[in-house]
Amino acid sequence: MRRILGIDPGSRVTGYGIIVSDGIRSRHVASGSIRLGGEDFPVRLGEIFRRITGLVAEYAPEELAIEQVFVSRNPSSALKLGQARGAAICAAVVAGLPVCEYTPRMIKQSVVGTGSADKEQVQHMVQRLLGLQERPAADQADALAVAISHAHSDSMRLRVGMYSAGRRL
Repeated sequence: MRRILGIDPGSRVTGYGIIVSDGIRSRHVASGSIRLGGEDFPVRLGEIFRRITGLVAEYAPEELAIEQVFVSRNPSSALKLGQARGAAICAAVVAGLPVCEYTPRMIKQSVVGTGSADKEQVQHMVQRLLGLQERPAADQADALAVAISHAHSDSMRLRVGMYSAGRRL
């Protein structure tokens, strides 16, 4: 079982979710939100870095999975989101964790079965897959979905690799 830290980055709210998984079955360890106030933007980035560093120290994940930036209508928001991602990625890299990135569409496809799933569908499936008593908040569900997606995709790569290796024999 591997311990995975999933991150749903944001410049105001960054969701995190930690699971242990064997690639087929996953178990919830912790999840929450890093809520940032009205501080200057560089201060918020520093807080993301510090809080992710604290999560890594507390929960000792073996890898970090993070959602990639998608450019919507507002390029300024996309840039801020990219910088928030960078702060989280730097915290992981400084701690020596490997980092994997997934598009929102890939995450939704992996967890819900369709790349066009809405937030409520992601929340519902995360709750079901992890056997949670309550539906997680949207940012927490997204972070847990990133971690689940990473566990599933990594497991799939291993199965395909084993199958390919078996065929070559």
